[in-house]
Amino acid sequence: MEKSCTLLVHFDKGTPALASEIKEALEGNDLEAKSEALKKAIMLLLNGETIPQLFITIIRYVLPSEDHTVQKLLLFYLEIIEKTDSRGKVLPEMILICQNLRNNLQHPNEYIRGVTLRFLCRLNETEIVEPLIPSILANLEHRHPFVRRNAVLAVMSVYKLPQGEQLLDSAPDIIEKFLSTEQDQSSKRNAFLMLFTCAQDRAVNYLFTHIDRVIDWGEQLQMVVLELIRRVCRANKSEKGKYIKIIISLLNAPSAAVIYECAGTLVSLSSAPTAIRAAATTYCQLLLSQSDNNVKLIVLEQLNELKRSHREIMMETVMDVLRALSSPNVDIRRKTLDIVLDLITPRNVDEVVMMLKKEVVKTQSGEHEKNGEYRQMLVQAIHSCAIKFPEVASTVVHLLMDFLGDTNVASAMDVVVFVREIIETNPKLRVSIITRLLDTFYQIRAARVCSCALWIIGEYCLSLSEVESGIATIKQCLGELPFYTVTEEGEVQDASKKTQQVSSTMVSSRRPAILADGTYATQSAALETAMSPPTLVHGSLSSIGNLRSLILAGDFFLGAVVACTLTKLVLRLEEVQPSKVEVNRASIQALLIMVSMLQLGESSVLSHPIDDDSRDRIVLCIRLLCNTGDEIRKIWLQSCRQSFVKMLADKQHRETEEIKAKAQISNVQPDDLIDFYHLKSRKGMSQLELEDEVQDDLKRATGEFTKDGDDANKLNRILQLTGFSDPVYAEAYVTVHHYDVVLDVTVINRTKETLQSLCLELATMGDLKLVERPQNYTLAPESSKQIKANIKVSSTETGVIFGNIVYETSSNVLERNVIVLNDIHIDIMDYISPASCADVAFRTMWAEFEWENKVAVNTIIQDEKEFLNHIIKSTNMKCLTPFFRYGDVLPCDSMPSLIFALLGICKIINGSSARGGADHTPTPMPKSALEGECGFLAANLYAKSVFGEDALVNVSVEKQADGKLGGYIRIRSKTQGIALSLGDKITLKQKGGGT
Repeated sequence: MEKSCTLLVHFDKGTPALASEIKEALEGNDLEAKSEALKKAIMLLLNGETIPQLFITIIRYVLPSEDHTVQKLLLFYLEIIEKTDSRGKVLPEMILICQNLRNNLQHPNEYIRGVTLRFLCRLNETEIVEPLIPSILANLEHRHPFVRRNAVLAVMSVYKLPQGEQLLDSAPDIIEKFLSTEQDQSSKRNAFLMLFTCAQDRAVNYLFTHIDRVIDWGEQLQMVVLELIRRVCRANKSEKGKYIKIIISLLNAPSAAVIYECAGTLVSLSSAPTAIRAAATTYCQLLLSQSDNNVKLIVLEQLNELKRSHREIMMETVMDVLRALSSPNVDIRRKTLDIVLDLITPRNVDEVVMMLKKEVVKTQSGEHEKNGEYRQMLVQAIHSCAIKFPEVASTVVHLLMDFLGDTNVASAMDVVVFVREIIETNPKLRVSIITRLLDTFYQIRAARVCSCALWIIGEYCLSLSEVESGIATIKQCLGELPFYTVTEEGEVQDASKKTQQVSSTMVSSRRPAILADGTYATQSAALETAMSPPTLVHGSLSSIGNLRSLILAGDFFLGAVVACTLTKLVLRLEEVQPSKVEVNRASIQALLIMVSMLQLGESSVLSHPIDDDSRDRIVLCIRLLCNTGDEIRKIWLQSCRQSFVKMLADKQHRETEEIKAKAQISNVQPDDLIDFYHLKSRKGMSQLELEDEVQDDLKRATGEFTKDGDDANKLNRILQLTGFSDPVYAEAYVTVHHYDVVLDVTVINRTKETLQSLCLELATMGDLKLVERPQNYTLAPESSKQIKANIKVSSTETGVIFGNIVYETSSNVLERNVIVLNDIHIDIMDYISPASCADVAFRTMWAEFEWENKVAVNTIIQDEKEFLNHIIKSTNMKCLTPFFRYGDVLPCDSMPSLIFALLGICKIINGSSARGGADHTPTPMPKSALEGECGFLAANLYAKSVFGEDALVNVSVEKQADGKLGGYIRIRSKTQGIALSLGDKITLKQKGGGT
C-alpha cells in the first residue's frame, strides 16, 4: 500500500536503493550523502517498502544533526513511518523522538522551530503530541513571525484531534488573545482561521468588533473573512444583510484576488440588482486591469455565468465588456464577442456596432498575424447584429464589402454571406449593395466567394442598367475570348495577350495538334502561374480578370456558376430591355462564353478536364438560352429567390427554437408560500436587503427555488454490482459531473456475522483515475454502509470501472473472501451535448480533423428518416442539415446545394420546353430535404464535449433493392478517443430502437 506524504518525490522503481547502502551513508559524516540517503529511504517508504532496520540508525546518526536540510528530511521520514501497531497503540520506540521534538521546539534557530511546528500539524497520535503542548504554547510568544504563525496552526491541529478539547480546552481563549495583540498579517490570518474553524462565534464577534478596520487587513486575512461570511450565510440566510455590507466595503480592497472573491461571494449570497450590478462592475474592472490572459478568461467565464441569470443587469455593462477586445489573444476576443452578442438590445446596438466597425478597421494594419481570424469573428458578430436589428445594416454593409477580396478566405466568405442575407432582408439597400458589389467584384480572388457574389448579381440585378452592368462586369473579369487559340505552327497567338503583355503572370502551354486538313498546328493556352496578391486596389483589370484566372486554373464549378448567372441576367434582360437586338447580342455573348468554357474543359490544354456535373450544367444553360419557355423563366427568375427566402425563414425558426430550448422553465406548486413584500416590516433594513427580499419573492413565485427531483432518472443510474445470492450485496448510484464521476456505493451485509476489514477495491480502464485510496470498514450483521468513490475524467473516451469487495469474517480472520463486481461503463453520452456550428466551420473542421471512424450501416430500420432520428437520439447530437425544399434552386456557394438544385430543375426541364414540351407540368415535390421517398439521405450531425472537443458525424444512407438501408456513418474528431467511443456507441445502437 502506498503511503501519503506532503512531499511529492519522483521515484524510479527500476533502480531501487539497497538498505545496506542507505544505512552506510546515514552512519557517515558527509551531510550531502546523508541527505541523499534520507531521500532514498523516503522514496522506498512511499512506495510500500518496509525498512524497519533503518529506524535506530536514523535515531543515532541523523537525529542529532544540526543541518537544516537533514532536519527537514528527517521530519518527512517521521511523518510517513508507521507510528502505531495493529491495535492502534503507539509504538514504544516513538517515545525516542518526543524528546528530540521538544528540543527542536526550544531550538535557538527559528527555522528549526517552524518546520517542527509544521510537522506537528500532521501528527494524529495523541500520545506523541500531549507532552509537547507546553512547548507549542510557548512558541506563540516567539519573536519571529515564522514561528508564531506555525505555532497557531499547531494549536489548531491539536485542538482538532479526537481528544483535543480535553488536551487543550483553553485554545480558543489563547488564540483570541493572541489575535488581539498580533501584528504580523500571516499570523493573524492563521489565528482567525483557527477561530473560524474551531470557535466560529468568537471569529464572528472579532469580525464585528473590528468591522471598521477590515479594509486595512491583509489580503490573506480578508480571504478568510470572505470564507467565514459564506459559511455563516449558508447556515443562517436571515443574517446575510449585515455581512453584505462588509463584502461591498471589501470591493475597494487593493488586492485583485480579494476583489474577485468579493464579487463571487456577492453573487452567491444576493440576487438584488444593486449587488449584481456591483459584482458585474468589479468583474469588468478586473478584466481591464489584469494582464494575465488566464485571469481574463476566468473573469469572462464569471461574466458569462452572470449573464445567464441576470441578463437585464448585464446589458448595462456591454460596452465595458467590449473593452476586453483590446487584448491580442484570440480566445479572449472570441469569448468577449460571444458574451456581448447575447446582451445586444435596441438601446445599445448602435454603440456596439460602432465599436465593432472600429475594430474591423484596425485589422487592416496587419500588425498581428491573426488579424484575418479576428476579422472573421468581427464580421460574424456584425452579421448577427444586422440580422437581429436590420436598421444597423446600412452602417456596416459597405464597409465590410471592402473585404470581399480578403486573403483570409473564411473572412471573405463570411462577408459575402452577410451581404447575401442583408440584400434580401433590407430591400432599401439593394441598389447600393449591387452597385458596390459590381465595383469591387474584380478584387475577389477566392472561387467560393466569387460563386456566392455571382449568385447575388444574378438574383438582385433587376433594372436595365444593373443587368447590363452585371453582364459587362462578368465579361471584363473573363477577359478576351476564346480562352485559347489554335493556329498554324509557327504563328502562335495568345488571346489573353492581344491587349496586354502578361508574361510575368502567364505562361503558354503548347502542344502539337493535327487539323482537319492534315496540317500541323499548335494549341496555346494561357495559364496563370502567380496571381497578384489580393490587396485592396481600386480599379479593374483590362484583360486578366479574377474569373479568367480561376477558370484557367481548372475550376469549372465556378464556370458553371458563371453560366447560370449569365443565363439569369439574359432572361431578365428580356423583361426589362425593349430592344430585341440588344437582348440577342447579350444572349450571343453569353453563349460564346459558355461554349468557350466547354471548349477549354474538353481540350487537352488543362491537366484536368471538366467534370460531368459542371459540363451538364453549362450545357443546360446553353439549351435554355436557345429555347426558353414561361415555366423555365419562372423557375430561374422566381423559384430560386423563393428558396433562399425559405432558407432564411428556416434559419430564423431554428434559432428561435434554440432560444426557447435554452430558456429555463420553472414550475411552482399552487400551495407554496409567497411572502408579500409590501406587507413586511422594513425597520432596520437597508436598500440592498429590501431589493434582495423582492428578488427572493420573485424567484419563489416563479419556481426558481424549486428543485427538480427526477426520481425516475435517478433510478436509471443505479447499477447492481453483485448478485442477490452473494453474502454482500452492493449497488452503485453513478453521478456524472463535468470532470469527475462520483460512485455512491451501498454495501449490505446479508449474513449473520460481522464482516471485518471490508474494502471496496476499484480499478479503471481508459482516461479515468481514482482519487482516493480504499479504506477498511467493519460491517455488523445485516447492516449497510455508504461508500463514496471519486474518479477523475480527463477525456470523452469511454471508460470502464471494475473491482471487487474483499472482507474477513469474525469466525475466520485468516481467510479473506473476494466478491467480483460487475463492470461499470462510463457512457460517452454523459459528456457530449448537442451544439450548432456554421456550415463553413463544419467543413473546415471536417478537413482538418485527422481521426476518422467509418461505421457501416447495419440496421433493421427501413425508413431513412426514421434511421436518422434514431441515430440522433442515440448519439445525443444535433442535425445540422437544413430543411430546404427538394428541387428548389439554392444559392450556389457549395457543391451539395448545386447538385440538389440540378436534381430539382432537371426533373422539370427533362421533356419540357427545352425539348418541345412547353406545357409540361412539374411533378409534386416533397416538403423538405429530409423527407420524401427519394431512396437516399445525407445529413451532418454535430456535438461538443464538456472538454471543448468537437464531434462531427456524416450519415449517408441509401435504400437498396431489397428494401434494406445501406451506406456509411463517418465520425471525425481531433482526438482518437471520441471517434472510437462514438463509433462503438453507433455500432451498438444503430440496429433499432429496442437494441
